Amino acid sequence: MRQTCLNTIFDIAKKNKKIVFIGSDLGPGVLDNFKSMYPERFFMEGVAEQSIVGLAAGFALEGLRPYVNTIATFITRRCFEQVVVDLCVHNLPVTLIGNGAGLVYAPLGPTHQAIEDITIMRALPNLTIISPCDAHEMKHLMKQSVKVKGPLYVRIARGGENIITSKFNPKIGKAIELKKSKDYYFLTTGITSHIAIEAADILKKKYNINCGVMHFSTIKPLDKSSLKKILQKAKKIITIEENVKAGGFGSSILESASEINHKTKIKIIGLEDKFINKYGSQDELLSYSGLSSTKLSSTMIKFLKEK
Repeated sequence: MRQTCLNTIFDIAKKNKKIVFIGSDLGPGVLDNFKSMYPERFFMEGVAEQSIVGLAAGFALEGLRPYVNTIATFITRRCFEQVVVDLCVHNLPVTLIGNGAGLVYAPLGPTHQAIEDITIMRALPNLTIISPCDAHEMKHLMKQSVKVKGPLYVRIARGGENIITSKFNPKIGKAIELKKSKDYYFLTTGITSHIAIEAADILKKKYNINCGVMHFSTIKPLDKSSLKKILQKAKKIITIEENVKAGGFGSSILESASEINHKTKIKIIGLEDKFINKYGSQDELLSYSGLSSTKLSSTMIKFLKEK
């Protein structure tokens, strides 16, 4: 997804002279084509995330459209105040791209694991948050990003996923019903959509239970219309996110659900309220945190048995 994201920015820049790319200590070769063709609009800075957000704000005030790319923990934790004061307060059209959100950088430990970026960014007024689930969706949403009026945070959770949205025309602000059902649903964002689809397949094959999957690529603003349709028919829902449960995607579902008259029971599944003291791959830490397809299917079975 990351490469698709960057390639799409380059494609947009070919048609729009206001597009500026700013990277922070990224690897050699990143967007070399952009650098070669538009050197005056390409900036690769060092380890200076706070400064480049200010730089991006200055460009935006001059009428340009900056895209800022670096590791998710650095673009959220490290320069949170700059994002608030320089971008959100002025509602500037700057797109922040966070590489390796969630547990992608699992081998590097808690300093690089973006386990709370949804939570802290969701609290900011004027900020839109998207978390695509595959390259097809990423390409569509990035093409639309240039039309977002204020700041935008793009959460990139990993790469190489199977394409699960090819039958759809993804749009910022609209959820996608990947699997239809009547009584039970997984509500997902980002790569958890893949895990949920696998869990739904297990539920069908092993227990003959039909479980739907509704994917919210836009975390903020949430697609309340699609949520309302699910709440009007579903008996039980589990929300899934690669983020701590406090204040994250599941919280946004509960907050919105509180405004809708419904009888649906909702359970939040996410990372626990702790820094993970294990090292390994992303999939290993997801499984350790209860975010594997087998564990999610078991969680849904237990949830269905509750009165």
